[in-house]
Amino acid sequence: MADEAGTAKISTLDAIAAYARPKPVLLLALGFTTGIPFLLIGETLTAWLRVDGLSLSVIGFFILVSFSYTLKFMWAPLVDRLDIPFLTAKLGHRRSWMAVLQVLIVVCLLCVAATDPRTSLAWLAFFATLAGFLGATHDIILDAYRIEAADGQKELVVMTAAYQWGYRIAFIVTGIVPLMLSTRIGWPLAYGLTAAMMAIGWLALVFAPRGPVHTPRPIHYDGLAVRPLSEGVEWLARALLIVIAAVVMGSGLTGNADMINGILGHFGLNAAAQTAFKAAWTSKTTGAFLQVPAVLAGLGLMLAACLPLPWRTRPGAYFQGAFIAPLEDFFRRYARWAAFIFIVICVYRVSEFTLYIANAYYIDLGFSLDAVAEMRKVFGAIMTMIGFVAAGWLMVRIGIRQALVVGVVIGPLSHIGFMILACTGHNFNSLGLALALDNIAAAIQGTVLIAYMSTLVSPQYTAPQYALFSGIYGILGKLIGSQSGRIVEATAKSADAGGFGTTFKGLMGHLTPDAYVAAAAKLGVSVQAMGAGYFAFFAYTIIVGVVAIAMVLWLVARRPDPSAPLVSDPVDG
Repeated sequence: MADEAGTAKISTLDAIAAYARPKPVLLLALGFTTGIPFLLIGETLTAWLRVDGLSLSVIGFFILVSFSYTLKFMWAPLVDRLDIPFLTAKLGHRRSWMAVLQVLIVVCLLCVAATDPRTSLAWLAFFATLAGFLGATHDIILDAYRIEAADGQKELVVMTAAYQWGYRIAFIVTGIVPLMLSTRIGWPLAYGLTAAMMAIGWLALVFAPRGPVHTPRPIHYDGLAVRPLSEGVEWLARALLIVIAAVVMGSGLTGNADMINGILGHFGLNAAAQTAFKAAWTSKTTGAFLQVPAVLAGLGLMLAACLPLPWRTRPGAYFQGAFIAPLEDFFRRYARWAAFIFIVICVYRVSEFTLYIANAYYIDLGFSLDAVAEMRKVFGAIMTMIGFVAAGWLMVRIGIRQALVVGVVIGPLSHIGFMILACTGHNFNSLGLALALDNIAAAIQGTVLIAYMSTLVSPQYTAPQYALFSGIYGILGKLIGSQSGRIVEATAKSADAGGFGTTFKGLMGHLTPDAYVAAAAKLGVSVQAMGAGYFAFFAYTIIVGVVAIAMVLWLVARRPDPSAPLVSDPVDG
C-alpha cells in the first residue's frame, strides 16, 4: 500500500474532522471494549485482591493471567482459519468472532466477580486467565478488522488513533469506576458492572461494516494419506512443545519462576532446590542471565514446534501453511529488508520500555503512591489522549514515513523531563512536566508504530502477521528494562566512589529535603549519589533510543516508502 497520506496534504480542520466519520467512531467503541478485559484482570483485579487481604506474593503471581496478550501470535494463525458455525456466514469472519468473544469475555469476567478470592482463589485465577486468553484473541481479530476495513492509509491512521483513544478511555474507566463503586456496593458488584460496559462493543458490531471477504490461503496436503495414530501423536507432541515454549518464554519475560518451579516440583525437585532456583531467577545479579536465555529458548521451541518433520506429514503441512507461511510471505515480499524491518519494530520503542522502575522512582523522590496514581490516572491520561490525536494528525498531514521519524526522535528525548525531575526531587511541577512529555511522546510513538506495522501485513495473512509484530515488539525492551535497577544502583555507588556517576552529583544541589532519603539509606550511598544514579539512567534511556533513531533514518532514507514490499503478492490460481 503506498504511503498515500504523504502524497496529498489536507488541512488541519479536515484531519480533525476525519475522527467524526463512522469507522473511526466504531473503532473508538471497539477499542474501549477490548481495553476493558485487559485492565480488569490487571490493575483492577490486583487492587481488589489487596483490599481483601491477599499477600503481595500471591498478587504478584496474577501478572501471569494477562500474559496471553504477549503470546497471542502463537494461536493467531489458528483463529484466522477457523469459522464460527452459522455466524460467519451471516456476519463475516471478523465480526462473528468478535461477537462470540465479547460474550465469552463478559461471562468470564462476571464469573470473576462472583468468585470470593479468600475462599476460591484457584477458580478466580482460572476465570481471570481464561478472560485474558479470550481478550487476547479478541485483540487478534480486532486488529485484523481495523486493518482490513480501512480504505487506504489515511483512514487506517485515523482508525488506529481512534482505537487507541478508546483503549485509553477504558484504562481511565476501569481504574476509577470500580474503585469508587467498591466502597459503596462492594467489589463483586462493582467489578461486574464495569465488565458489563463491554455491551458497547456489541452495539458497535451492529453498525460495523462487514469488511472484505476473508479467504485464508489453502493448506496443501498434496495427496498425503490420513494416518490417525501417528498424526495424533504428532499433534500432541507439537501442542506440548508449544505449551512448554509458552511457559519458558513467559517465565523469562515476567521474571516469575513459579510455573517452572511447579513443573519441576512434579518431577521431584525438592522444596529447597525450588527456593534456590526462584531466588536465582529473580535475583538482580543472576536473574537476567536466566531470563534472557529463557525467552530465546521459548522462541526457539515455538519455531521448532511449527517446523515440518524431515518426512512430510499432514500436521507438518498444516503448521507449515498456518505458521511458517506467514513468515515466509513477509520475508519474501520484503526480501533483504525483512530482517532489518523486524529489528526496527523491536527497537522502535525500546527507550520507552526501559522505564519499568518509574513507580519506584516516584517513591524514592518522596511522592506518595496516591499522589502519583492521581497524576497518572487523570493528568497522564489526558496527556496521552492529546498524544493520540497528535499522532493521527501527524500521519494524515505528513504521512506515516515522516511520522515514523518524528515518533522515534521525540520518544527518547521526552525523558529529559525525568532528568529534570531527578534534579529537583519532590516537586509536582517537575512531575507534571515529566508526565506530560512522556505520555504525549509515548502515545505518538506507539500509535505511529501500530499504524506502520499495520501497513506491513499481507491481505492473506493479516491476523497472524500483525499478531506476530505486536507480540514481539516489546520483548527486547522488557529484557533491557529488567536491568534498569542495576544501572541506577551501580551508578549511584560509583558516584560516591569517585567513578562515572560523580559527574552528575553536582546537578543535585536543589533537591527537596525528602528526595532519595530512604532509597539512599537503604543502598548505603549519599542522597546526591542516588539522584546521580537516576539521572544517569534516564540519560542512558535516551542513548539507547539513538540506535532506533539511526535505524529509522536509514530505513526512510534508503526506502522512499518503507512499508512498500519489494516483491508483489502472487496471484493465486
